[in-house]
Amino acid sequence: MEAWFTPYITQLLAWLALPEHGLSTVFVISFISATLLPLGSEPAVFGLVKINPDLFWAAIFVATIGNTLGGVVSWWMGYGTHHAIDRLRQKKIVNGESVSLNDKMNSRALQWLERMGPKACLLSWLPGVGDPLCAVAGWLKMPLWPCAVYMAIGKLMRYVVMTSLLMWVF
Repeated sequence: MEAWFTPYITQLLAWLALPEHGLSTVFVISFISATLLPLGSEPAVFGLVKINPDLFWAAIFVATIGNTLGGVVSWWMGYGTHHAIDRLRQKKIVNGESVSLNDKMNSRALQWLERMGPKACLLSWLPGVGDPLCAVAGWLKMPLWPCAVYMAIGKLMRYVVMTSLLMWVF
């Protein structure tokens, strides 16, 4: 089976290799890195821009779009989780025990997010905090489009600053 599978993996990696399909690679990596999977997209953006400086703004915008769409997926994951928990609460009994999920749900962080609203998604660019923040915004049922706009602004600023600094240093 491995012999059958290996050519496809090799072909996929060759297709995504920089610089032939650099923008598509940046999009895929940026999208995946914005979900809850631990992956950084800045090295891919920097690598493409270092190889081809003319693609600076194209790479920034493609990475921003991919990362924002990944944040929207995280938002939907949080939203879907909230609906699943609501259904669980409606049943009130799971495995013969009553379910009390409201305890400890109103921590200070959640209260801050509720107070900030979709503007909190400006912080979605932060490492380690930004991706779960998008999911929590969905959990809190914040409006999707304002959240997506704030995510895009924060992520765009991160890519511009990070890529510019890396280009300046290296």
